[in-house]
Amino acid sequence: MNKERWIQDLGTKLPQDSMMMDEPLHLHTMTRMGGIADLYVAPNTEEEAQFVVKYAHENDVTLLLLGNGSNMVVRDGGVRGIVLNFSKLNRVYINDLHVYCEAGIDIIDVSKAAAVESLTGLEFACGIPGSIGGAMAMNAGAYGGEIKDIIYQCTVLTPEGEKLVLNKEQLELEYRKSAITKYGYYVLSAEFMLEKGEQLAIDSKIADLTHLRESKQPLEYPSAGSVFKRPPGYFAGKLIQDCDLQGKGYGGAEVSTKHAGFIVNKNNATATDYIQTIDMVRSTVKEKFGVELELEVKIVGENPNA
Repeated sequence: MNKERWIQDLGTKLPQDSMMMDEPLHLHTMTRMGGIADLYVAPNTEEEAQFVVKYAHENDVTLLLLGNGSNMVVRDGGVRGIVLNFSKLNRVYINDLHVYCEAGIDIIDVSKAAAVESLTGLEFACGIPGSIGGAMAMNAGAYGGEIKDIIYQCTVLTPEGEKLVLNKEQLELEYRKSAITKYGYYVLSAEFMLEKGEQLAIDSKIADLTHLRESKQPLEYPSAGSVFKRPPGYFAGKLIQDCDLQGKGYGGAEVSTKHAGFIVNKNNATATDYIQTIDMVRSTVKEKFGVELELEVKIVGENPNA
């Protein structure tokens, strides 16, 4: 491992201020947890992003794409290799019914931009705390809507750095699954196809969904969002609630008393605290109901004692 060499090589295409060595990842995750990344890179353009992906592949450097860290838990041991962040790729353009957005912009902001233009179809995303890249990868959804309902096409990079434009069928969008996660693609941008709507109805729906989210979700504490996928025939939060696990956890992490499907960083929790709490919830639900909870969040990085 030679972090200085990576910076030197990448510096032939990227500005120095877009690369940070030994960057604390708790500064970049919504859980406010996570160890140190060997090298943190935030490219300014799609061309720079493509250069980083190609470089990592050609030099056998581990590469982790970190969006806005809304559905990711980074272990306390941090990440060996390069952490790639697309937060500077954050533009959105609207042309008639088509909404084009880069991977790093928050889907909440895209939902707002569409609403300003009286476009309907993206209201469901007004409270999803993720970037467009993450939303595409997970086929994000809420309140009866999901990405696959509105997607037109998506531009990605393969693990080798080749740029592809994928249509709806090629994206293979299912419940919290996609070709993006299946093949390890890196999302650069997405294009949605919406419909013209009534401004009052759009604004009213966004207001209602925002109120619903704020009243039911523990937004007052850092978290990774909804921790578990919905098991067939059940609701994860209800199973956890029925196990009497709310308010319980390890260290500074606990199952939310407001919504049992969330685990919150209530008091300077470590990633180890958070993961132990996840494990406790999964084993308890399995023991009581025989249901195996599948993670919606992604756990990455090194164990601190490895």
